[in-house]
Amino acid sequence: MDKNQKHHERMAKLTFASVYPHYIAKVEKKGRTKEELHQVIKWLTGYNNQSIQKLIKDKVTFKTFFQNADLHPNVHLITGVICGYRVEEIDNPLTQKVRYLDKLVDELAKGKKMEKILRTE
Repeated sequence: MDKNQKHHERMAKLTFASVYPHYIAKVEKKGRTKEELHQVIKWLTGYNNQSIQKLIKDKVTFKTFFQNADLHPNVHLITGVICGYRVEEIDNPLTQKVRYLDKLVDELAKGKKMEKILRTE
């Protein structure tokens, strides 16, 4: 098994609940709110606050998280580099979706306007 395949498998097994506190800490450290984070997650996945809390409680993997998500039709507009990879060039669909979420959280933490993050401009 090559390095990329191991990385993709690790992403699939990672739980949303294990990463979520890091998302919260990252955005709050930069003066953004949990509510704004949830707005970004909702835009990307279609999940509401109640769904997000249930996914955390159930400790779902990212594989399950994104299998049940209703991705926004403008997800293809998310571009740029995150963790050293261009999100639009990631060939594994699940890893790409996880990196989309990472990219949006990063943009929120960097202070971008919500309209730009949610690709409405």
